[in-house]
Amino acid sequence: MASTAHFSEEEMAELREAFGKVDIGGNGFIHASDLTDVLKAANLPLPGYKARELIQNLTTTGDGRISFDDFISIFQNLKSDDVAKSFRKQINKKEGICAIGGTSEQSSAGTQHSYSEEEKYAFVNWINKALEKDPDCKHVVPMNPETDDLFQAVGDGIVLCKMINFSVPDTIDERTINKKKLTPFTIQENLNLALNSASAIGCHVVNIGAEDLKEGKPYLVLGLLWQVIKIGLFADIEISRNEALIALLREGESLEDLMKLSPEELLLRWANYHLENAGCNKVNNFSSDIKDSRAYYHLLNQVAPKGDEEGIPAITIDMSGLREKDDVQRAECMLQQAERLGCRQFVTATDVVRGNPKLNLAFIANLFNKYPALHKPENQDIDWSSIEGETREERTFRNWMNSLGVNPRVNHLYSDLSDALVIFQLYEKIKVPVDWNRVNKPPYPKLGGNMKKLENCNYAVELGKNQAKFSLVGIAGQDLNEGNRTLTLALVWQLMRRYTLNILEDIGGGEKDSKISTSMPVLDLIDAIQPGSIKYDLLKTEDLNDEEKLNNAKYAISMARKIGARVYALPEDLVEVKPKMVMTVFACLMGKGMNKV
Repeated sequence: MASTAHFSEEEMAELREAFGKVDIGGNGFIHASDLTDVLKAANLPLPGYKARELIQNLTTTGDGRISFDDFISIFQNLKSDDVAKSFRKQINKKEGICAIGGTSEQSSAGTQHSYSEEEKYAFVNWINKALEKDPDCKHVVPMNPETDDLFQAVGDGIVLCKMINFSVPDTIDERTINKKKLTPFTIQENLNLALNSASAIGCHVVNIGAEDLKEGKPYLVLGLLWQVIKIGLFADIEISRNEALIALLREGESLEDLMKLSPEELLLRWANYHLENAGCNKVNNFSSDIKDSRAYYHLLNQVAPKGDEEGIPAITIDMSGLREKDDVQRAECMLQQAERLGCRQFVTATDVVRGNPKLNLAFIANLFNKYPALHKPENQDIDWSSIEGETREERTFRNWMNSLGVNPRVNHLYSDLSDALVIFQLYEKIKVPVDWNRVNKPPYPKLGGNMKKLENCNYAVELGKNQAKFSLVGIAGQDLNEGNRTLTLALVWQLMRRYTLNILEDIGGGEKDSKISTSMPVLDLIDAIQPGSIKYDLLKTEDLNDEEKLNNAKYAISMARKIGARVYALPEDLVEVKPKMVMTVFACLMGKGMNKV
C-alpha cells in the first residue's frame, strides 16, 4: 500500500475525488489510457516513453488497470509542486470542474473544493423530472440548471427526502417530513431524516452534516445526490430482480459467476451483448470507448422497440447522424434519437465527447431500465431455484457496510466478502486493529488467487476469535471464502452489534416483546427523547391488523431517523419482532437519548 504520509487529509480527499473522476463506476481502478491522456493534457515534461515507464513500474492487474494506491504513487513521483498543481488542475479541466474556497472549520486557509458543472446540470434535470408533479416541491421545482438553484433547494431537506423515496420507495414515511411553516428546528429535523435515511439505504454520509446541506455546500450536495441517484438507477440491475439478465451468460460460465458481477459490470456486458448482435466492436468502458457516439447509436438501434410486442409501437432510430464528421454534432444527433426513447437524461453532447464516466454510466443505466431488450432464456439448463433475492436482514447488513464507506462497495453480500477485505475494514470501524502487512491485496494472480483470498479469510476469523472475542465456534476462513450464508451472517451480525454497542459504550440486548410488533414502545421512546415529536392522532394503538402494524412501524423508523438516530432496521423487522434488528433500533435510540443527558 502506497504511503500517504506526504499528504494532508484535505490533499488525500482531493486525490480520492480526482481518482473518482476517472474511475468508471467506482470499482477502485482506472485505465492507464485515461491517466496517460490526463498527463499529456497537463503539459507535463514527460515524453511518451517516460509516462509509459512510470505506469509500468507500478503494480497493475496486467490489463491496464491502475489502483488508487498506484495513483498515489504516480502523484508522489510528480515531485514538483507546480507539476502536481498542473496535474490536479487538468483533471478538473477535463471534467468541467468549478473550484470554490473551502469554508469548513477543518479546511486550512486557501483550501479549495471543486465540483462539476456537468453533474449539477444533469442532477437538476433528473430531479426536475422526478419531482415535477410533487405538490410538496412546487416551491423549488423546476430548478434552473444554469444557476445554483439546486444548492439552495436542498436546504430545507424536502427535496432530499423525496429523492431518497424516489430511488428506494417507502424508505421515509411521508408523514414524518415537515412541509409547512418551516422553522430552523423543523428544517434541522428534515435534514437529519434525509441523512439518516440516506445512510440506511447504503449511502456514505460520514463526513456530511445537516449544516453542510443547509448551507448548500456544492461538493457535498452533489456527492450525496449522486449516491442516492445511483442506488435508484442500479436497483433492478440484479439477477434476482430481473431474471432476463441470464441472457448475458457466456459459454462455459456458471450462473454463480454471473451473479457475482457488479451492476457496473452487468451494464457493460449488457451493452456489449447488444453491440455484438449488431455486428459492432465491443467497448471496455463508458468513457474513452464511447466518445465518438458510434457504440451508442448501435445500442439505441438494438434496444428500440420493433413493434413485435402488443401495445408497444415501433420506434425507428435514424442512423444518418453517424455520417456527421464532427464528434459533438454526431453526439447531439445521437442524443436526439435517445430523446425519442425518453432516455436523453444525464448527458449532453459534450459529456459524451469528453467521456464523462459518471454521467455516461447514469445514461446507460437509465437506458437499461427503460429498454433492457432481453428475454429470459427458456431452454437453458438453469437451476432457477438458486436465484434468490437477498433477505431483508442481508440488505440491512449490506446497506450498513456501504454507509460506513467500505471499499469496494458491497453489491453481493457473500461473494463480495470472499476475500475478507471489507471485513478487515469493518474490524477497524469497531476498533479491532488489523495488521495490513498480513493482508493479501488485489489484484490477485490467476494461479493461486483464491488461496490468497482464503489466507485473508483465515486471518479474519483469527481476529474475530482472538482480538474481537467473538463467538465463532465452528466457523473457519473457508466458510467466508465460499460464502456460507449462515456462518458469514454470524460474523457480520457480531460486527454490527459491536459497532452499535461501541456507539453506546455499554448496553444490553433487546428482548422479544409482543407489544413491539405494534411499534408503540419505539414511538413512546422517541417521544420521551424528544417530547411532542410523535403525532399520536396519526396512529392506531389497539387491536391492530398487520397493515396497521406496518403503518405504525414505517412511521416509527422514519421518526427515529428524523430525531437523529441512525437506524438500519426495516419496518417489517419491528412488525415481525426480529430480535437482532429490534435491538439495534433500541440501541441507537438509547444512544441518541444518552447524548441529550
